[in-house]
This record gives sequence, structure tokens and C-alpha cells, in this order.
Amino acid sequence: MSAPSITVLATGGTIAGQAGSATRADYRPGQIDIGTFLGDFAQLGVPAELRGQQVANIDSANIGPDIWRELHRRTLAAMADPDCDGIIITHGTDTAEETAFLFDLTLPSSKPVVLVGAMRAADAVGSDGLRNFTNAVRVAADAEAAGRGVLLVMGDQVLSARDARKARTSGSNAFESFPRGAVALATPSTLDWLQPPWRVGEKARWAFPDEFPRVPILHCHAGQGADSVALLVEAGAHGIVLAGLGAGNAPDAVREALAEAAHQGIVVVRATRVDEGLVDREPADEANRFVAARALGPAKARILCQVLIANGITDPDAVQRAFNRR
Repeated sequence: MSAPSITVLATGGTIAGQAGSATRADYRPGQIDIGTFLGDFAQLGVPAELRGQQVANIDSANIGPDIWRELHRRTLAAMADPDCDGIIITHGTDTAEETAFLFDLTLPSSKPVVLVGAMRAADAVGSDGLRNFTNAVRVAADAEAAGRGVLLVMGDQVLSARDARKARTSGSNAFESFPRGAVALATPSTLDWLQPPWRVGEKARWAFPDEFPRVPILHCHAGQGADSVALLVEAGAHGIVLAGLGAGNAPDAVREALAEAAHQGIVVVRATRVDEGLVDREPADEANRFVAARALGPAKARILCQVLIANGITDPDAVQRAFNRR
């Protein structure tokens, strides 16, 4: 049996970072090129044929539409290559959930697409980069990884792009998955799927945006006034995601200003600043023309909102249906 052929698209991040010392707390992300990284991986003796491409080498805080567009183009090209069994994207963890979810919405599910990162620089004590990457190779090489949308591999867990989020600033358990939990457990020697595929044969749900609409996140706080909404409307927002209190709540003045914005045609989504939990529809949402984010946090709610607006979907009922979908 021949070794699986996997395309690796590198964007930098901590997995390619160096501190110059095994014990320094600070480090520089995006320092190791993909050729060097794959050379280190080859010494582990894992049976896989890896072809690396350096798309970027940055701190993932700096990723955005230009890099997303090129990364998406190369991912599609790899998916169309009959000699490619799967795709791995190395990525910084700070915005991995946003890239993973954007690609989950705009790629077919015909081949495995796996994002992987690290929480410790390559030269740090206890660096997790090569282990996470080895786990990602095992996932990307497995035919059963297809039909599950884009996946994120971190800390021996395989997470769905729609559910994964960075919940802690440090540690190997920095990522959580809500509401469905991990879809698989992976180690360098084992892979156990915990859930069946849910997107077998599915085409891309939405076209990748030609331009990304302006959708700011409004972080709610005690004592907040309507001026916080007015500033966003005046700046030309196409949509607004509320990182609300509790189950997507806001002071009356903010709620009224958001309702006025929604009636002007701006897409308004109620999410929560709380780490975990559903934001459900409430009776006033229909009259206010609000959308409930359900299980999506503000960052991913913003991504979905941008994709929908770019695809001409702005009616609140149609937007709500997209937020309700797994």
C-alpha cells in the first residue's frame, strides 16, 4: 500500500515559531519555513508523502482576506488534484477557528481539510507542534475524514470547524468544542472517530466572497449607550454582531438602536460574550429583525454573516436558517 499524498499549506503561527531559548515566555511566530519543518517531520519516519507550499509565514493575528483568498485558491487546487489524498493547513491558533469556519462554509467536503497549530514554539520545552502535526497527518490521510467539513486538530482531539474555539490563552488543552464535543481522538499511532460523517458528498455551501462585507463585532458592557451602535452604522457597517450579555442581551438603548439599524437593512446578529452556551430566538427578534447566533460565538458569527451578505443573503429569516444549520 502506497503512502498517502498530502498537500501542506503553511501560514506560520506558533507551530513555526521560535524563541531562541527553551524557557523564554515570549517568541516570534512564523520563523520556520515549511521545507525545514517538513524536514524535521521526516525524521519521525511517519509513512506519508508531503508536499509543502509556503502561503504565508505570519502571526495569525495578521491574517485576513488577501491571505484567505490565496489559501482558499490553493486548497481548491489541491482538492482537484487526483494525486492528493488530503490537505493540511498549518496556522496560528489565535484565528484558526475563523479560517477553519470560513473554509468549512466555502469548500466541498470531498477530501479531508485539516487545520493544525501549536501552543508552544518549536524550540520551547514541551513543544507540541510536531505531535499535533503528526496527528493531523493521520487524520488527513484517513478516507473517513472526508464528509465532515473542515477539521481542526489540537491536543490529541479532532474538532469540527463549526464547533471549535480557542477557550484558553495557553496550555495543550486551549481548544474546546461546543456544542457537540470532539469528533475524533487522534495520536501519532491511533485515530478513533466518535461521530459519523455528516456532510458526505456535499458541495461548498456558499461561494467564497469576492469582497468581505464590513461586519464589526459590538462588545456589550454595563452602562453602554446607543452611540456605540450609531458609530458602526455611520462607518458603513453591512452587518453587526452583538457580543451580548448573557444569552445575547443588551441595555435597552443598545437594543433599540440595533433594531433601528436592522430595519435600515443592516444584518444584526445576537451572539454572547459568555464563553459557552446557546443564544436562542426570543419573541422580540422577529419584530426587531434580529438573528440569533445559536451556538456560534461572535468571531464565527461574524464570518458567517460576511459570507451570507457576500452571497446576497440579508433577509433575517434566511440568515437565521443558515445559523441554525450544522
